[in-house]
Amino acid sequence: MGVNLRDLVPKTTVRLEDLSGKSIAIDAYNALYQFLAIIRQPDGTPLKDSSGRITSHLSGLLYRTSNLVEMGIKPIYVFDGVPPALKEVEIKRRMKAKEEALVRYEQALKAGKIEEARMYAQATSRLKDYMAEDSKRLLDLMGIPWVQAPSEGEAQAAHLVKRGDADYCASQDYDSILFGAPRLVRNVTISGRRKLPRKNIYIEVVPEVVELEHVLKECGITYEQLIDIGILIGTDFNPNGIKGLGPKTALKLIKEHGSLENALPHIKNAEFPVEPQKIREIFLHPKVTDRYEIEWREPDVEGVIDFICRERDFSEDRVRKALEKMRKGAEKLKGRTTLEKWFG
Repeated sequence: MGVNLRDLVPKTTVRLEDLSGKSIAIDAYNALYQFLAIIRQPDGTPLKDSSGRITSHLSGLLYRTSNLVEMGIKPIYVFDGVPPALKEVEIKRRMKAKEEALVRYEQALKAGKIEEARMYAQATSRLKDYMAEDSKRLLDLMGIPWVQAPSEGEAQAAHLVKRGDADYCASQDYDSILFGAPRLVRNVTISGRRKLPRKNIYIEVVPEVVELEHVLKECGITYEQLIDIGILIGTDFNPNGIKGLGPKTALKLIKEHGSLENALPHIKNAEFPVEPQKIREIFLHPKVTDRYEIEWREPDVEGVIDFICRERDFSEDRVRKALEKMRKGAEKLKGRTTLEKWFG
């Protein structure tokens, strides 16, 4: 779900090329779910190898990452660990939504409504353990660093930016801002031409940069007050929030009363299933680690070929071209001429 701060957050549109030379800590699960949802056959069936294993996530990871590196961007993928106990309700909600989408997908497919079937299929995506392990294996072979978070990937990505080990964190959700990320960039893994559901209309999806300092200044609030707004409208740790309360009303209440606790007496039927302070603590003091190494290495071309071409049935010609794009991008980065200078 993620926190719905869209209407409050000022965004700056950029081109991917504008991020050349920057390192970006990418919420890996968020990106992989995007690949699983988007990279499908016309009837909604995901890409699979000859053994029936889904490969949509590997396809997205390889080709999108090679595109980023070609533009001189240094990606770092951050994988989720054990979710906070308070996330259990949201996890169950997501599972139920996927089950309902699967039923509708099968009904649409049976009725011959192919476009409708594909739309529902995108909402059925499940990230299985082998997909995460396959993704880490591919990244290792590509020479792209990844970090294992102890808990929330977005919290760890935000931590990397706060420490100066990455310039931006990347996710479709705004939760990174609540975790204190100084800079968030959206649409990194899905930028490009996209078709609107049920419409024969295409739009250009472009990256958007959100800066925490700008958000706070524009809204006239503190970081702690931004977290309170998030809790009021609903986060992954209290998905329902206050029923009927939108972002703009929540902002107004927090600015008038200073804090969530002071605002609650002025909200009808305001109830929380858990103590708000427990949710605050997840954002203010998330479980993160400093035990990681970030190093971009020259890709093991033959290793990549052995894995995704010989084991997962990818086209060797296309894969080699993607890896060559990475090589050229690394060489062009800020006028440097050797891979060693970029990957070192």
